[in-house]
Amino acid sequence: MEDLLTLGGLFVGTPAPLGPEPLEVLSSIRKHPVESAELALGHVGLHGDRQADMVAHGGPDKAVYMYPAQHYAFWTAEGYDFVPGGIGENATVTGQDERTVRIGDVWSWGDAVVQVSQPRTPCYKFALRAGRKEATAQMIRSGLTGWYLRVLQTGQVPVTGTLRLLARDTTAPTIHELFSTSYAREYDADALHRMVSTPALADQWRAGVLKRLHRTEAVQGDSGRTYRAR
Repeated sequence: MEDLLTLGGLFVGTPAPLGPEPLEVLSSIRKHPVESAELALGHVGLHGDRQADMVAHGGPDKAVYMYPAQHYAFWTAEGYDFVPGGIGENATVTGQDERTVRIGDVWSWGDAVVQVSQPRTPCYKFALRAGRKEATAQMIRSGLTGWYLRVLQTGQVPVTGTLRLLARDTTAPTIHELFSTSYAREYDADALHRMVSTPALADQWRAGVLKRLHRTEAVQGDSGRTYRAR
């Protein structure tokens, strides 16, 4: 059976004030639906989409942010009124999620070719967007993060339809495996080292994990080295 991602909508945005004064910051987390049939995809994102902070939320390794549509049921059950695009994603998708998508997956999308680079790292701007300070922690605990894509080949991409899997390294970590291990309070250091050695992983995520590993204290366990975060 062919691996596919089905698009439920594309969304773009530009920097705008977010949050109450005097905490107001610029953010592009508020997106609006793309109404055309297709859109140009470049190395740093979709046409019409621009980030306020290119270090934290943009750049070649975060050109497109995808989020599974099924997760909206979780946020609704938690009392949020998000609708597709409301998490800040560029694409709402079905057919795959964090437990099936792997770092380095290569997908064809219209004329373009894209590759999975890392999970989302939720920050305080997500809490400002949600209007509840606990929203960021809820995304971390749930692991419902979505994932970022880098663009290997630019081109026109359809707003509806499917992405087709071209290549997958089954030894690479899934988005869920990488995110949950990276954020775990206790974890297998050797396993985490193997995960961040995946060549397709975004350099920024790799650097953050290695920095964390260097701050931990080692504790010997029966199954090998385990670490407890300081």
